[in-house]
Amino acid sequence: MALGSPQHGDSVARRTGRSLRKLASSAARDVTEESRLAQALQQPVTTGRVIAVTSIRGGVGKTTTAALLARTLNHYRHDPVLALEADSALGTLPVRLGAESVRWSCTDLAHILTPSMQLTDITGYLVPVSDGGWLLPAGNGRLSPPLDIPTYRTVTLALRRYFAVTVVDCESLPGEVARTAMDTAHARVVVAPRTAEGVNATRIVLDWLAQLPHAALASTVVALTTTSNDPSLELKAAMAHLRETGVTVVSLPYDRHLSGGGPIRTDKLGETTRRAATELTAEALQRAVRVR
Repeated sequence: MALGSPQHGDSVARRTGRSLRKLASSAARDVTEESRLAQALQQPVTTGRVIAVTSIRGGVGKTTTAALLARTLNHYRHDPVLALEADSALGTLPVRLGAESVRWSCTDLAHILTPSMQLTDITGYLVPVSDGGWLLPAGNGRLSPPLDIPTYRTVTLALRRYFAVTVVDCESLPGEVARTAMDTAHARVVVAPRTAEGVNATRIVLDWLAQLPHAALASTVVALTTTSNDPSLELKAAMAHLRETGVTVVSLPYDRHLSGGGPIRTDKLGETTRRAATELTAEALQRAVRVR
């Protein structure tokens, strides 16, 4: 068939038509998925839900993941969302959420909470987050004793009255507060580094959750993270190994903006990262809402 012949022109037109139909179909699927996730994230919450985020060790993106969940919820929801830091006194959640200053801590607030307080009273002790929502740090920026279990329980139980969703950035397991948070939360996000050691250790955590008396594993989502462009474990193998426990696994890809370690700006995230964070948050909230 010669170039420029009618048959050649028809062939080009058919290929172009197929390409356009594929693009249209892909765009339609993307719109449908965005709508599904938005609906999941905006669903009514009748009582305050707590989503606890932890990991098997530090430096794997736990706090970053908690901040992404809080940012995503703030973007989609119109009711109050709280990011609560239950890590060490010098944790990085305030930095990731762009807090310019910190005055009050979980321990400070635990001593003054009363049932008669209104939301406006509570927010006077919190840090406003730039794109909406609130932050309660574990410490006030100075080296101080770590958060203890009674303080954590007092604060989370009291603040559930005021906030539709609370995202808790826990210490790493097997810390006592982390174990308490994972045991008592409505949903759990376990951050697993994409390494053989990280995935195997996370399987141990998932086996522990499966033994808790209130079906904790069913309300758990795994966030599979990587801190470099060259992860040591192939994605499909890592996800398959974790999915054997029955949990949903969402891969959070390497993102240059997140790797910088400063305040997270959603407009600076890669599109793949933004979509993954939205999916992860929707999965966690759906599980939190199902728990009675």
